[in-house]
Amino acid sequence: MAEETKPPAPAAAPPKPAPPPGPPPPKNPGFVTFTIDGREAVVKPGTNLIEAARSVGVDIPYYCWHKRLSIAANCRMCLVEASNSPGGKLVPACQMTAAEGVAVKTDTPRVKDQQRATLEFLLLNHPVDCPICDQSGECKLQDYYMTFDHLQSRLDVPKVEMRKRVPLGPLVVLDEERCILCTRCVRFMREIAKNPQLGVEQRGNHSFITAFPGQPLDDRYSGNVVDLCPVGALTSTDFRFRGRVWFLSTARSVCTGCARGCNVFLDYMKETTFRYRPRENEAVNQDWMCDQGRLSYKAFNDRRVLAARLGRGNGRTASRDEAVAEAAKVLRARAGEGTLALLLSPVASLEDLLVAALVARDGLKLSTAYVGGRADGWQDDFLKRADENPNRRGLEHVAAAFGLALRPFAELASAVRDGRVQAVWAVGAEVPDAAGAQAIAAAPDLVVQATNAGTIADAATVLLPASPVPEADGTFVNLEGRAQRFEMAYWPRGDSRPHWALAGEVGKALGLVPRWTTGREVFEDLGRRVADRLGDYRFDSLPSVDRRLGLVPLQAGTVDGRLPGYRERMPLDGSGNVEWSRLPAPDRRAT
Repeated sequence: MAEETKPPAPAAAPPKPAPPPGPPPPKNPGFVTFTIDGREAVVKPGTNLIEAARSVGVDIPYYCWHKRLSIAANCRMCLVEASNSPGGKLVPACQMTAAEGVAVKTDTPRVKDQQRATLEFLLLNHPVDCPICDQSGECKLQDYYMTFDHLQSRLDVPKVEMRKRVPLGPLVVLDEERCILCTRCVRFMREIAKNPQLGVEQRGNHSFITAFPGQPLDDRYSGNVVDLCPVGALTSTDFRFRGRVWFLSTARSVCTGCARGCNVFLDYMKETTFRYRPRENEAVNQDWMCDQGRLSYKAFNDRRVLAARLGRGNGRTASRDEAVAEAAKVLRARAGEGTLALLLSPVASLEDLLVAALVARDGLKLSTAYVGGRADGWQDDFLKRADENPNRRGLEHVAAAFGLALRPFAELASAVRDGRVQAVWAVGAEVPDAAGAQAIAAAPDLVVQATNAGTIADAATVLLPASPVPEADGTFVNLEGRAQRFEMAYWPRGDSRPHWALAGEVGKALGLVPRWTTGREVFEDLGRRVADRLGDYRFDSLPSVDRRLGLVPLQAGTVDGRLPGYRERMPLDGSGNVEWSRLPAPDRRAT
């Protein structure tokens, strides 16, 4: 029998190819490392390219992006080259996040051509009305045109004409021709204000922003859309045509509209405040503020008390020294009788209250203080608080530090009606109700430190002119116990001085030794009594900087619209450490 043939052994399977190498381990574990224009950047995962570029000093232009709004990526101004982009296409930096090892380029000819093309497209139908536009001077369309385009328009057909001066609501006016449809305003109303009152109507180059039929833009945060608008499409009815932004100077301040204490920029020219703008503070108000707070600056300009007065009503205008001497005489006599009451306003700053409390305790031997201030208002679950006084918590800290028992305003009104109180020293004339104000006004002796005219100020037998927030350096403590500094914007108007300076002059007339010439000195001296309640707050937590002046130097030699002789009245070191006792005589050329 033939030998059985064995089948050949199967050939050995070829070795499997080695898998492609995985991505290299991150250069900085827990972070993303990439390059942008040849510079290495290290950022947190999920950081978009606009913010990542900023971390190494590279500015990518944009219109529609805002870090607190959803990403629309519709303006196309921020397109860049990225080594990981599909097909080598330009990608929107607002939408793309930084990736490990990626190379991003923002300064190539291709990117620059795209930026010029985008600007040309945005400007095709844009009206040439920069000379009359409120946004002129802080407009991204102007800035980017000068930086990236600077070419003549090639449009050879008539521009699309749209409506101008369209009132969207009581605080906002729309110019449809200027709008570039970035939709920031639409997204803010939908995502932040939670009140979607704005939308986009029509298509193509006939599209425009509008409020829904029968529903005007009347939200209590509507003013924020004006801040968000990168061009001059949305303007404020309050600020519209009132001042050029390059003539305005800016101070860092705190809104006095409620106990939230929103951080703001206070824009001013000469001795007039023109507007509030929200200033970013992640822990307090992010980038927003309510419309009521936005308009609360008007009290700094209207019905100001600028001179001392003796006698009720029109009375007799007096020098501040004469009025202080009369106030000290009245307060000393009534304190000796036991018929004097102290009224403190939570609208006054921490420094104001510290000096007033010291004088009341040591100079007048008082142990009780009554709380004035504004009445409660509306409240929401976003920013606005019902307590419309910026420093109630600060008043409570001061009272505890000086052993003053705080009593409600209604008890003071009742005591005046009953005759148990014959004299009132009011540090701040803000009171919560009209009936109580009438009762206080009937007190036989009424010494009032007031910033604005009103029922109590008009009825004062001795009236001392006090300076509001823009005319002093000081501190507010908000409802969360957060101490926040505000800085002086311009020199006190007229004969006014901060409450602490007036109270210090009264204390000097009562025999106390004066110790302070600046708000900083007040805080460094008396602030130690409340330091344990203010956490790690320091007066220098708002660093002093040079005066933020207007941008355009004028022929007259001033830089922000002030007349000659006005700037010289400001501290030359930019510190805001004004010695009030050394105030020079006003230069009448500046008024």
